[in-house]
Amino acid sequence: MAKLYPSLLSANFLQLQEELKALEKAGVDGVHFDVMDGQFVPNISIGLPILEAVRKGTCLPIDVHLMIEEPEKYVELFAEQGADMISVHVEATPHIHRVIQQIKNANVQAGVVINPGTPVESIAPVLKMVDYVLVMTVNPGFGGQSFIQESLDKLDQLSNIKKELDLTFEVEVDGGINDETVKSVIEHGATMLVAGSYFFKQDDYQSATQILKG
Repeated sequence: MAKLYPSLLSANFLQLQEELKALEKAGVDGVHFDVMDGQFVPNISIGLPILEAVRKGTCLPIDVHLMIEEPEKYVELFAEQGADMISVHVEATPHIHRVIQQIKNANVQAGVVINPGTPVESIAPVLKMVDYVLVMTVNPGFGGQSFIQESLDKLDQLSNIKKELDLTFEVEVDGGINDETVKSVIEHGATMLVAGSYFFKQDDYQSATQILKG
């Protein structure tokens, strides 16, 4: 059964405490926290003050996804404010090995992220280091986009690498995950699901959780 991390970017921020309690009750595995800087992606989202509030408002694990340039400047700050997991884009830094080590030194789980146009080969040097790989199944920056089918090939590649090298990293998918696409990504090796627009549009979070986790 895959783990589910609803993306808080699609939650109702006027009722954030209530949303967090509803997510806990629904049985999700954690929450996904998208950070955008307007440089790496063409959008600006939430940051450290909101993370601090979320950490105080829930005991759920917080999966922080840094869609920012020079993530090495901010890793420790996000760890200090309550992140349990931090993932960074291989495209956002020339020093991906160093940044992954920074995350691990901060005593949080480390993830590496690849965009739809980035090959799996680009993260081969750090696959033995990371706790999870996040495969973007849409182009990052905005919610509500359609799932990119070619992403399934990357999931297959990662599954093969895990088997061949006897590695244990989890495979997370983010973008266009709903009741129609979830079966395919799980069949192709995804073990962690990020769902935003689809999930928070549902009236019953518990039912949506059951549908997505299978």
